[in-house]
Amino acid sequence: MLTEVTATRYVTPLREGGSLPGIVEADDLGTYVMKFTGAGQGRKTLVAEVVCGELARRLRLRVPELVTIQLDPVIGLSEPDQEVQELLKASGGLNLGMDYLPGSLGFDPLAYEVDAAEAGRVVWFDALINNVDRSWRNPNMLVWHGDLWLIDHGATMIWHHNWPGAAASAAKPYNASDHALAPFGPDVAAAAAELAPLITEELLTEVTALVPDEWLVDEPGFETTDALRRAYVEPLLARAATIHERIVLDAPAATKPSRAPGWLTDHIKPWPHPTRNSQDSSQDPQKDADR
Repeated sequence: MLTEVTATRYVTPLREGGSLPGIVEADDLGTYVMKFTGAGQGRKTLVAEVVCGELARRLRLRVPELVTIQLDPVIGLSEPDQEVQELLKASGGLNLGMDYLPGSLGFDPLAYEVDAAEAGRVVWFDALINNVDRSWRNPNMLVWHGDLWLIDHGATMIWHHNWPGAAASAAKPYNASDHALAPFGPDVAAAAAELAPLITEELLTEVTALVPDEWLVDEPGFETTDALRRAYVEPLLARAATIHERIVLDAPAATKPSRAPGWLTDHIKPWPHPTRNSQDSSQDPQKDADR
């Protein structure tokens, strides 16, 4: 199960996302980006974050550590922002936290180079989970200590918003033409050969078991949370075998000028970090040392 912590202080909202996530401190002395059950997208966003984030981790893709966070709405009483107060009041109980990566930079494709193998793994993974939110318009990737980290998987597995049509939805192709890593010539075939065999029923069952029951209860059409977990397993298992054959990589829909100034792009290309190497950081982000 995911580590559970308790929020001790609400620090500040992050207004880049539509769900108004916020930075919080917790009783383990950690700092997290918190996503709330009371946000407009609801608990299914948190379910998708857990299933896809933990699946990515098991495929050795870099994702900040996920935890569940107990929230007492009283910590929002002193917040001057009415919208934040209402969100905290609506989110009492168990929410989701993502380890805050201090000093990380938003990914810019003209400032950070990704090799074809890594690009292929990310594109293949996004095709598997039908991630519609990793385009050049909104990459949802960070560069931290010279490595690429994947964040924000709430807009994935669109079929879980309409379970009767899940099989048909999961059988559709994945258009990666506007994917943030499309310009790097992603080697999707190699990624499929490496990653598809890892997507087993046992692995998906393990990942879906990490979703708290309270985020799964009362789903129409499912008598138990275990039945709903099984519904998450089936489309992903079927999709893994052949999705590489249905990834579309055409010319992008529009040009993609860099928004990063020259002084920044000169400094965020990959570099050897003195205390960390890429292979180790995919498994252990050393969060306690960096907080």
